[in-house]
Amino acid sequence: MRLSMDVLFFNIVIGFIFIYILIALVKSLRLVPARSEYIVERFGKYHLTLKAGFHFLFPFVDNVAYIQDLKEHTIDVPPQRCFTKDEIQVEMDGVIYLQVFDSQKASYGITDFQYAAIQLAQTTTRAIVGTLELDRTFEEREAISGKVVAVLDEAATKWGVKILRFEIKNLVPPESVRQSMEKQVTAERNRRAILQKSVGEKQSLINTSEGLMSELINKSEGEMEKRINEASGKASEILALGEATAESIAKIAMAINAPGGKEAVKLELGQKYIKSLTKLKGNGNKVIMGANLADMKEMLKGLDLDI
Repeated sequence: MRLSMDVLFFNIVIGFIFIYILIALVKSLRLVPARSEYIVERFGKYHLTLKAGFHFLFPFVDNVAYIQDLKEHTIDVPPQRCFTKDEIQVEMDGVIYLQVFDSQKASYGITDFQYAAIQLAQTTTRAIVGTLELDRTFEEREAISGKVVAVLDEAATKWGVKILRFEIKNLVPPESVRQSMEKQVTAERNRRAILQKSVGEKQSLINTSEGLMSELINKSEGEMEKRINEASGKASEILALGEATAESIAKIAMAINAPGGKEAVKLELGQKYIKSLTKLKGNGNKVIMGANLADMKEMLKGLDLDI
């Protein structure tokens, strides 16, 4: 009976040992996911770094001490109070983006690189904000982020970590300062509105005056063109009349010099003279003649018609 109990106990022990060995063998088979690295220690000392893929470890000898994720990490920096150069308290928080590039340094170079990055970001932010006035703090958020990244990256290189960027999420001034800033912004907005209105009215007046000036210029140019055309027409008319008169005189001269021309002229003049006397007498006027009308021929002989 005792022997059977000893055998049973021995079998149980052997069973536990077999199960333990089986579990150790299973645990020695490691499948490393993509964008991950496993740090393996042998007898408590760093041995190797397992890349993505299937690996076999020696049971009871090799041990996976650290697992590092090589993807980009996003870490929130808790809100903290900072004092500006002009001694105004502001509350600021942010986000750190980092990535592990050396798994061995990230495992053995520092205890917790994420916590260290947060603490260093907060202290660096306080130091930088302390050198700026409140107005510049709002204007130079990008510059603040760049300086924080430079300081963090210099320190994180020893940890096997690359600081990609740092973004300020919120920058909250005290309530009294915020109200003063809102009033200042409102006043500036009203000033710009008044300025824009005055500029618009000025431009409107300029456009109206330019329009009137253009209208007057167009009218004066039209009037000038009209007068030029009228003067040109009158000049052409006078020139045409002169040319016609000269031509008529030339034709009359030619007609007088023609045979019987002088006699015809004398006859025409005599007829017009008699008609003129008739018109004068017909109006009830008294006409005193100094010559004998019967001797009209002798009067016309005195005319010099030599042309």
